[in-house]
Amino acid sequence: MERVARIDRTGGPEVIQWIDVDLPPPAAGEVRMRHRAVGLNYIDTYHRSGVYPVELPAGLGSEAAGIVEAVGEGVQGFAVGDRVATFGPARGAYATARNLPAAQLIHLPDEVDARTAAALMLKGCTVECLVERCARVQPDQTVLVWAAAGGVGQLLTGWLRAIGAKVIGVAGSSDKMAHARAAGADHVLDHRHEDIAARVRELTEGKGVAVVFDGVGQASWDASLAAAARRGLIVSYGNAGGAVTGVQLATLAAKGSLFVTRPTLFDYYVTPEERQHGVGRVFAMLRQGAIRPQIGQTFPLERAADAHRALEAGETRGSTVLLP
Repeated sequence: MERVARIDRTGGPEVIQWIDVDLPPPAAGEVRMRHRAVGLNYIDTYHRSGVYPVELPAGLGSEAAGIVEAVGEGVQGFAVGDRVATFGPARGAYATARNLPAAQLIHLPDEVDARTAAALMLKGCTVECLVERCARVQPDQTVLVWAAAGGVGQLLTGWLRAIGAKVIGVAGSSDKMAHARAAGADHVLDHRHEDIAARVRELTEGKGVAVVFDGVGQASWDASLAAAARRGLIVSYGNAGGAVTGVQLATLAAKGSLFVTRPTLFDYYVTPEERQHGVGRVFAMLRQGAIRPQIGQTFPLERAADAHRALEAGETRGSTVLLP
């Protein structure tokens, strides 16, 4: 009997319920994966709260690392005992074990343990697609990274520094600012006490930044617009501070002919080739030390609701991992 999280309605963390499930044998093309570590991501809170609609009842979580326990008919490339990880798109990672399509699994290198994989895969692949395929950041460009001490923010900062970009990070406490600096940010700004756009202009001799990576959303939108250079790109990839609404094309023109994109990871990871390329880049950057996933805190799996509360309250740093 397995323990699985379910939501029957959307709302706050209290809607997360735990139930007992007797898993059937994996179907054709599926494997059964025993979870050793489960990743917590902000998108999990969007599914739970209804910001991103899901069909109810629903499972939560898309990122986990563990061991293959059984394989269904027709599965090739995976065997019982293999160390694997997944970052979706199938949800249901908040569970002790589950059946899922083998096509959504990756083999873990020997040097990558389960906790690191659960902290890295979804966030790392997000960073890969944002930097290399969405924004196509070039060496010597100056970029602004909001929430630079968060799980994605730290990886973004390290990746950008490794390819030769200059990073201005934004954080919200002295502790988080220190973590952003440790990740490689050239400058770190405190959004509680500083005018971010004005400081960015000061640091760039009035030019602004070529790219803004904004995972905050509505709360940072005006500052992102004001911080971008002429013909700059704003990559809005999250809603931690509310969803951006009412984007006016005339405003983009007035701010310097700006570009804006709202990317989704799985529009960049459509084919097996894209997935293989992206994951390969993530592991390569990990090996060379460019990215260092920082697990700031862990929670028992069945305390996922507490983890959601901490994440939404801004009380976490780095990545959060749930442990079965």
